[in-house]
Amino acid sequence: MSMGRIVKVSGPLVVATGMADANMADVVRVGHQRLIGEILNMNGDRAAIQVYEETSGLGPGAEVETTGAPLAVELGPGMIGTIYDGIQRPLEAIMAITGPTITRGIEVPSLDRETKWDFTPVAKEGDRVTGGDVIGTVQEGPVIQHKIMVPPGMSGTLTSVRSGSFTVTEVVATLKDDNGEEKQLTMIQKWPVRIGRPYKHKFPPAAPLCSGQRVIDTLFPIAKGGTAAVPGPFGSGKTVVQHQLAKWSDVDVVVYIGCGERGNEMTDVLREFPELKDPRTGESLMKRTVMIANTSDMPVAAREASIYTGITIAEYFRDMGYDVAVIADSTSRWAEALREMSGRLEEMPGEEGYPAYLASRIAEFYERAGYVKCLGDDNRYGSISAIGAVSPPGGDISEPVSQATLRIVKVFWGLSASLAYKRHFPAIDWLQSYSLYVDRLGGWFSDNVSPEWNELRARAMRVLQEEAELNEIVQLVGIDALSWKDRLTMEVARSIREDYLHQNAFDEVDTYTSLQKQFDMLQLILAFQEKGQQALDAGANLSDVLGLPVRDRIGRAKYIPEDEVRVQFEQIESDLSSQTAALIDQGGQA
Repeated sequence: MSMGRIVKVSGPLVVATGMADANMADVVRVGHQRLIGEILNMNGDRAAIQVYEETSGLGPGAEVETTGAPLAVELGPGMIGTIYDGIQRPLEAIMAITGPTITRGIEVPSLDRETKWDFTPVAKEGDRVTGGDVIGTVQEGPVIQHKIMVPPGMSGTLTSVRSGSFTVTEVVATLKDDNGEEKQLTMIQKWPVRIGRPYKHKFPPAAPLCSGQRVIDTLFPIAKGGTAAVPGPFGSGKTVVQHQLAKWSDVDVVVYIGCGERGNEMTDVLREFPELKDPRTGESLMKRTVMIANTSDMPVAAREASIYTGITIAEYFRDMGYDVAVIADSTSRWAEALREMSGRLEEMPGEEGYPAYLASRIAEFYERAGYVKCLGDDNRYGSISAIGAVSPPGGDISEPVSQATLRIVKVFWGLSASLAYKRHFPAIDWLQSYSLYVDRLGGWFSDNVSPEWNELRARAMRVLQEEAELNEIVQLVGIDALSWKDRLTMEVARSIREDYLHQNAFDEVDTYTSLQKQFDMLQLILAFQEKGQQALDAGANLSDVLGLPVRDRIGRAKYIPEDEVRVQFEQIESDLSSQTAALIDQGGQA
C-alpha cells in the first residue's frame, strides 16, 4: 500500500507525490478525514487525483493512501429501493448516523451487513459452474427475484451449497476452481465501474420499450436495449419526460441517476415513486427502482462516478436476465464536471473548453446499453436501455455535448421551447425528432398490436408535415386561400396535436396509454379525416363536417379508462359513421 503526500490542491483536483506504487484509476483516501478519490493520471511518482468530496481544509503535506483497487461497486441483495450518492454510499444509512448533512470521509458499506436474506439454492454440490451461472435466489421484495451468480471469470466445481437466512457477507457456497483452490462465494460481488460486465453475445434490439407516452411509442419508439437522448432548453419538460419513462416503462428494473440536477427535482422523484403503483405488478415503483442522487450542490467530480455507478448496477440486473432502463438526468452536468477537471489538469481543451475526449466518454456510457445473451448456461437474455437528458445552454443543440450524443444514440426526442410555452407537453417536436428503430420495430408492432400500425403511423406523420407546409401558406395569404380539403387536413393535424400527442402526466387516466388504446385513438382521428373527405366530396359543407357532434367525443377519448376503451370506442366509431353518412345522404344539406 502506497503512502504519498499532497503537494497541490485545486478544487476537486489534488496532486500527490510518493505514489510510485499506485496505479491509474486506483481509489485513494486523502488527508486525515480519509476523503475518497481516484487517480486520474500518473507522472513518475506524482499522481493527479480526482476527489469525490469537498476538499476545503486540505493542504500540502497531508497524507494520501492508496487502496490498491479501482473504484468499484458492491452488487447484491438490498440495492432495490435504496438511494445512493454518486459513489454508492447509501444516503439513508448515512443520515441515520450523521443527520441531514453528510460528514466528509464517512465510510458506510453500500449493502446492509445486518439484514438477513432467505437464500434458496438452485445449484447443488458437485455441479460444474462457470461465471454467470445462478447458484441460488433471494426474493428481494415482492417484484424482484435476485439471482446470486458465480462472479464472471470464475469457474470450477461446487463443493458445498447452503440453504437458509444469511447476511450478504456470509458464505453461501464454496467452489474448487480449476487450479484446485477453494473459493468462498457470498451474496456480494464487487465490480470496477469503468469496465463493462461481460456477456455472451449482443443482438440488435427487436422489441420496443413501451412507455405509455403516445408521442414516444407511436411516432418515435425506442427499442429495449436501445439508446435515446432528450435534449431541450430550460423549462421544456426534460425531467418530467424522464420521470414518465421511469414510472411507466415496460422494464423490470429502473436505475435513475440524478446527475448534477437540482435538489428539488430529485426530491420530487423520491416523494412520488413510493406512492405510485407499477401498472404491471400493482406494487410501489420503488420496489423496482435504484436511485442515485448526485445533485448540483454535491461535489462536481462525483458526477462522473454517478454515471458509471448507475450503468454498472444496471449491468448486474441485466446479467440476471432482466430488462433495465437507465435514466440519466443530465449528461450535460457530467460533461461540465469533465470540463472542470480537464481545465484543472491543464489539458489541451477541445471545442468550447470541453476535453478532446468528451465524445469517446459519452460513447463509452451509451455503448454499455444493448440486448444481450447473458453469461451462464440457462439461456438468459437481458437488456439495458439508456436514456440521457441533455441540457444545452439556451436550447442550442449545436453545442458539443448534444452533437457528441446525437452521433451515438438512435433516438432523438427534441424538446421545443415554443411547444412548452404553449403548454403542450410532452414538448417533443414531431418535426425535429426521429427514431432509427422505426423500421426495425415495424414487424413487432404489426404482430403484437395491429397489421395497420405502421401505415397509421406514416399517415399521422404525413398529416403533421402537411400542416407545417400549409401553415407557411396561411401566414402569407390567410386560411381562406386554402381548399376545403387542406382546411380539413389542418383540423385533423390540430386534433392529432391536441387530442393525441398532448398528454397530461398528472391525470390519472391520461398519464399512461396502452399500445392498443394508442392505435384505437389514432385510428379514430384518421377515420374522421377519411369520412370527412367523403362527405366533402359528396357536396357537404366544411363547417358541417367540422361541427359534427362526434368530434368532441374523439377529442375526449384519451380520458376513457383502459377497461372501457373497447366498448366506448366502438360506439364513437358507429356515431362517426352514422353522422357522416347523414351528411352524405342529405347531399351536403345538414
